[in-house]
Order: sequence, then structure tokens, then C-alpha cells
Amino acid sequence: MIETFTIGFTKKSAETFFTKLRESGVKRLLDVRLNNSSQLSGFAKRDDLRFFLKTIADIEYEHVPELAPTKDILDAYKKRGGDWEVYEAEFMELMAKRSIETQLGQEAFQSSCLLCSEHLPKLCHRRLVLEYLQEKWGDISVSHLV
Repeated sequence: MIETFTIGFTKKSAETFFTKLRESGVKRLLDVRLNNSSQLSGFAKRDDLRFFLKTIADIEYEHVPELAPTKDILDAYKKRGGDWEVYEAEFMELMAKRSIETQLGQEAFQSSCLLCSEHLPKLCHRRLVLEYLQEKWGDISVSHLV
């Protein structure tokens, strides 16, 4: 059984965010954001996040852009008020086209947490990534840290 987690950094203080990760037993954070260095990311900017994760919770950091939507898919949904069902279908098609199940080994997901900005997983691609992999691999347990 592959044990995975997801977390979004919005609507969380740094204390809450890092405590949730540390207490869950996460060993590696997989950053699945397309843009991970924006000023809007606050404590979750790539370089700061790598430092904080290692220092506070001994968690490794890895940016995995293969698990992020394309700019076109993201913009159509976020900036142009697109429909979630369209976004979801396009994103799942992208994951299949990229054959993500063959790009990263299952061991990369063991005790790992997928990070994105969305507070809740319901309308976030981090949930879709793991649902896609559950369909391909089976045997994945997912805990959403909210």
C-alpha cells in the first residue's frame, strides 16, 4: 500500500502548514504547482519552502512539473472562469498523454505529500493526480491534510 497525502498552503499559517506535515509523517513533499516561485506563495515559495521543510520537519522537497496542468489549461479555468468538469477532463487527458504512471516510480509517492495552492482538494489537480494513479496502480491510500 502506497501511503500518500495532499496539502494546499492557502488559508493556513506557516505553523499550521508545517505542523500538519510533520505530524502526518510525510518524508517528501512533491510540489505539483506550475508556478512555485510567485510572491503570492508567501512561505511556500520554492527556495524558502525547501529550507523550511528540511529545517522544521526533515522533509525532502521536489518540484514535479509533470504533475502540473499546462498554462493553457490552468488559465482557461482560473483566469477565464472555466468549468471545473472541463478542466478535470482536460487535466486527466494530459496526465494520460504524459503517461505519468511511467514517469515516476511508485516509491516516489510513498510517504509523500502533493502540494498545491488550493485550500481544499475538491477543486484541485493534486487530488486528480492521485485518483489517476489509483486507477493505474491501485493500492494507494490518500489523506488530505486540510
